[in-house]
Amino acid sequence: MNEQRKVEQNHIRVGLIVPSSNTTMETEIPAILRAREMVTPERFTFHSSRMRMKTVSKDELAAMDADSDRCALELSDASVDVLGYACLVAIMSMGKGYHRIAEKRLHLRTSENDHPAPVVTSAGALVDGLHALGAKRISILTPYMKPLTRLVIDYIENEGIEVIDSISLEIADNLAVGRQNPLAPAEITKKLNSNVDAIVASACVQMPSLASVPLIEARTGLPVISASVATTYMLLKQLGLNTHVPGFGSLLS
Repeated sequence: MNEQRKVEQNHIRVGLIVPSSNTTMETEIPAILRAREMVTPERFTFHSSRMRMKTVSKDELAAMDADSDRCALELSDASVDVLGYACLVAIMSMGKGYHRIAEKRLHLRTSENDHPAPVVTSAGALVDGLHALGAKRISILTPYMKPLTRLVIDYIENEGIEVIDSISLEIADNLAVGRQNPLAPAEITKKLNSNVDAIVASACVQMPSLASVPLIEARTGLPVISASVATTYMLLKQLGLNTHVPGFGSLLS
């Protein structure tokens, strides 16, 4: 049975390529899609493969990314319908525009295994989500050390979006990033310049922020996006499905 047939039957397998220390991708993305199941007929299952990474440093991120081919191959054994690659900064630290290279390479791995599936990276999804919102000027919150945040800013600006303001929480331990309060971004982003087109509540799939997205939108009147929201949006787009999911910000509304 091919992928299109499975999607038509409303049973959709989502493959997740996850850093080994990530504890948030497998909670926030399923939470959004479970909410979608309340209003649409499609049903989702989630299947993960993990890449080793403990500390958010450039060297560890590069070593982890090299392991993503294995993950794509493993998940294609399960004939998943779409693949989501969780680590935004791993992609952005590999060079400007790298998300296009990674997505094509990982799709090729699935095709070589006779189970071709589209691939979404959280890095590419954030950029595409901001473009979908028409955002030209943004402020961002990241958990990263300042040099990695600078790489993220340069990457986003290379895609035609100006980063007006940023906050770096400078948390190197990826487990500690995942333990942050999901309501914290609602408070922290009060310090960001709001004279922008959109706010990125979390430029990291590992930093919980889902509960903050609607709160920041209500306070600022601006579109608010996160890496998890953007990744879910692009997963739905790649599946050819309606992207409307109430309660998770402008991109999904």
